[in-house]
Amino acid sequence: MKGKLGLSIKEIIIVIIITALTTSITTGIIIYNNNILENDGVNLSNDQALKEFLKVYTNLNESYYEDIDKNKMIDSAIAAMIDYLGEDYSTYLNKDETVSLEEELKGTYKGIGISIINNNRIYKVYPDTPAAEADLKENDIILKINGIEVNESAANLIDRNGENTLEIKRDDEIFEVKVTASEINTPLNREVITNNNTKVGYIEIPSFTYRVAEEFKKALNEIENEGIDSLIIDLRSDTGGFLSGASEIASIFLEKNKLIYSLEEKNRKQSVKDETDEKRDYKIVVLVNGSTASASEVLAAALKESYGATLVGAATFGKGKVQQTKTLEDGSMVKYTTAKWYTPSGECIDEVGLFPDYAVENIQNEDGSFVDNQLKKALELLN
Repeated sequence: MKGKLGLSIKEIIIVIIITALTTSITTGIIIYNNNILENDGVNLSNDQALKEFLKVYTNLNESYYEDIDKNKMIDSAIAAMIDYLGEDYSTYLNKDETVSLEEELKGTYKGIGISIINNNRIYKVYPDTPAAEADLKENDIILKINGIEVNESAANLIDRNGENTLEIKRDDEIFEVKVTASEINTPLNREVITNNNTKVGYIEIPSFTYRVAEEFKKALNEIENEGIDSLIIDLRSDTGGFLSGASEIASIFLEKNKLIYSLEEKNRKQSVKDETDEKRDYKIVVLVNGSTASASEVLAAALKESYGATLVGAATFGKGKVQQTKTLEDGSMVKYTTAKWYTPSGECIDEVGLFPDYAVENIQNEDGSFVDNQLKKALELLN
């Protein structure tokens, strides 16, 4: 059977299908091209400033007398836009810097499991790490690493991909220890301290990684199983990380609906409250210092103002702004401020910090050993 155009019914059906497919594909391309210049619902296709930028970009690529590395030129342009903001916490990170930041925040790293002060003295040995298994101790002095004398930072000499031979001085004894670096979770140092017939739990949070809440709950469960009467949370030198970690940890302690912090963004304000049924009621002391910043300040403020915790140490850094990140197609990243945060009492601590209830200074002896007066004060308060 033939139609009016001399085509069979089968041929007409094929033409209709092809036409429909062509229309669908064309519509998809149009939608894609319209949306390619949209970001978060903002249509950029009529943005005159962007058009001027693209004109310059095109003219340089077409007419500049020497070859141009397009990627480097775009990197420079993005960095210049961020620099224009003139704000310390809004930055552009190249690919290598982005990888380094992501490794730092993922909650695992390659190493042996120690922190070092004064370039070569072990300040902390973290549990479940190669350093702990090798029986390294706090206040051990690292003299050599793999035969190289330590003159600057010992951390820079550690081979994070293999075996290390450390020459250690402990009191008057000098000996060698072999430690093989491995991939380890960013550790939360924890212990139970007997204090005048009471048990005080201690947990140190070095940074707010992807895994910090998970690791904190694990550490807290371990020490609570030993029957602690109170808790010390050490946030000294914790420069922050993921805000969600601060919220999750605060929620372990606060009563439901207690305020954790508030955010003031460009077009809205919001409050973040505890939505869990979990809570605690024992005394808490939070240790802070001048390098306690960002998410660690959020947690410290929430515990102080919504739980009743006591702050001991020194005034904190004072970072009252929140950043978001966007990873670009070439692996680089832009980090930019999107909001201010406020403590439960409504204070913005930016460039001010949190002030401790008890200001206490630590002491470093002439021999380089460290006297933790802040921890001593916390234990005194929890006596």
